[in-house]
Amino acid sequence: MNTRIFGKTGRAVSEIGLGTWQLGTVWGQPFNEVEAEKILEAAYETGITFIDTADVYNGNNSEKAIGRFLKKHPDHFFVTTKCGRALNPHTAEMYTPEAIEKFVDGSLSRLQLEKLDMILLHCPPTPVFYRDEIFGKLDALKKAGKLADYGVSIEKVSEGLAAMEYDIAGIEVIYNMFRLKPEEELFPKAIEKNVGIIARVPLASGILTGRYTKATTFGEKDHRTYNREGAAFDKGETFSGVPYDLGIDAAEELKKLFGTEDLIPYALRYILMNPAVSVVIPGASKVGQVYSNVRAAESPALTDEQMAGVKAIYDKYLKAEIHPQW
Repeated sequence: MNTRIFGKTGRAVSEIGLGTWQLGTVWGQPFNEVEAEKILEAAYETGITFIDTADVYNGNNSEKAIGRFLKKHPDHFFVTTKCGRALNPHTAEMYTPEAIEKFVDGSLSRLQLEKLDMILLHCPPTPVFYRDEIFGKLDALKKAGKLADYGVSIEKVSEGLAAMEYDIAGIEVIYNMFRLKPEEELFPKAIEKNVGIIARVPLASGILTGRYTKATTFGEKDHRTYNREGAAFDKGETFSGVPYDLGIDAAEELKKLFGTEDLIPYALRYILMNPAVSVVIPGASKVGQVYSNVRAAESPALTDEQMAGVKAIYDKYLKAEIHPQW
């Protein structure tokens, strides 16, 4: 497994990480503790050292499962967790220094750690990215020894640019072949500021696997059914915000470009071609997906022609729809 330095943290992390939104389950199904442990064990065995989680994933169960696993393999993983989405209502006013400290303490308890490697504000409302007292509180918690570093998970490029006015160490952003806007301003500034980039939603909720068609359906409790227009949270989290049929058309063009039905290796390799990216975090609801993701990272670098082809497909199908929104 290749490693990259995670920005100003100075920590080397595996370039393929593990996203745990689906840890041990599929969308809409109960958490499976046994399967979760198997997935984490597969991550360990394949050399993955970076885990991304959040307090709200699987109703706290993702953090708890990771905490139990860390006891078996101390000092192996760099764990990033996120906070804020549990606020109800999820408004800017609900983000207070007191709430942030409570979230940090909760994650410390569930992960069974004395210090968090990193905590991210979990896609808060845009005004929060301009609040001195919130980032000041994170600074204070760092000085108090409760966390080593902090950062933000964002929906919009503008939010990441605003957050880099503070002493953040990491930004988690949707970046894939359907979301190229971060390459323009966000990534160059992150390199300048030595801020690590976590690339999330790398397969655009599955469209970039190449396995779906316009006839594919998803379960009633699957966000790919109910959140296409942003009914539950930002619609950019579902298929990267791309209208489903349009995404399928673009994926078919990508299959022609790469000469394959399996887009996973090319989708992950495209992300890793950018030197600003510290780690990409595909999820896994079963063990086989962990091994598949790691194998994909071992695929050859994309050619200049392939890189240009991806951009041309994005410009033709998606730029007008996606670029202005995020």
